[in-house]
Amino acid sequence: MGVREGFEELYGTAPEGVWAAPGRVNLIGEYTDFNEGFVMPLALPHTAVAAVSRRTDGVLRLHSADIEGPVVELHVDELAPLTNTSWAAYPAGVVWALREAGHAVTGADVHLASTVPTGAGLSSSAALEVVTALALDDLYELGLTGPELARLAQRAENDFVGVPCGIMDQTASACCTEGHALHLDCRDLSIRQVPFDLASQGLELLVVDTRVKHALGDGAYAERREGCEEGARQLGVSHLRDVAYEELDAALARLSDERVRRYVRHVVSDDHRVERVIALLDAGDVRAIGPVLTDGHASLRDDLRISCEELDLVVATANAAGALGARMTGGGFGGSAIVLVESADVDTVTKAVTEAFGSAGYTAPRVFPAVPSAGARRLS
Repeated sequence: MGVREGFEELYGTAPEGVWAAPGRVNLIGEYTDFNEGFVMPLALPHTAVAAVSRRTDGVLRLHSADIEGPVVELHVDELAPLTNTSWAAYPAGVVWALREAGHAVTGADVHLASTVPTGAGLSSSAALEVVTALALDDLYELGLTGPELARLAQRAENDFVGVPCGIMDQTASACCTEGHALHLDCRDLSIRQVPFDLASQGLELLVVDTRVKHALGDGAYAERREGCEEGARQLGVSHLRDVAYEELDAALARLSDERVRRYVRHVVSDDHRVERVIALLDAGDVRAIGPVLTDGHASLRDDLRISCEELDLVVATANAAGALGARMTGGGFGGSAIVLVESADVDTVTKAVTEAFGSAGYTAPRVFPAVPSAGARRLS
């Protein structure tokens, strides 16, 4: 059953419209966003889809086709941060953020369904937030831009849900375009669409979802953010973005804490890797980004220390089987890796990774192509 039909069955009338917003995978630039650095995500073909209608009585009704349970009924005047721990906090948080920003959202009926894999580090939560924000922007004629919707969705996740994420996920979902990767400057939030047409080059970017999430990741994001902020303080800059790559060795020599030194080295070098990837793509040398991806994985594994055995196995096995490059992507301690591969080698690499997981006693990974896709949009 589609979301339109599901909406009609739930609420007894047709929705005013249907919208979609994608998940994302990050090509390069990890843990750089909260350091005001650079990131380079692309939207996936997997989307969160919402059928929505306005209400004028202050009632917000939310339902997910993917999560068993009744319609969640809330009142917009009673929405308060950190009071809801269910999936409904994400769309409810968007309504709260819109109202906090002065937009007169007086309620809505919402029915959601998503094909974005959850727990895979592919921003299923950002897709929920952005699709809700876009639908309400359209229905209430708020006139918000993609970057503005992304900021409101980020505020919903930071302040209402209580997750201290950066701006990348929401911006990718709101602003990506088909056939491109998105170069986002997390300082001024300027964006550039970088052509990334892999098919024309005989290439594919695979996502390998390890299907694992290790408890070690709990609190790791906040700890690394604190370490990066401490590094910036010790170096006398507002954010690590201000440390030039050419001056990295001198900066590291000024840091006495080995943990902080590792974090600083990762962030400054990953910002540089984003710039290297853009230069190679601009030059039309797509295959040459493969080693940069693998370098990025080594930094995430050794300096940031957020990889795990499953992710390391994907990268090592894929590269040994002929991939051009690979790295973990996202928050780490599980989730997904990306693999750049010749189209002719997709089956070989996929088979090698799957067999390696079997030999190690791991659950078989889910492997699918990351086709650079469109950002949030109205469907009907």
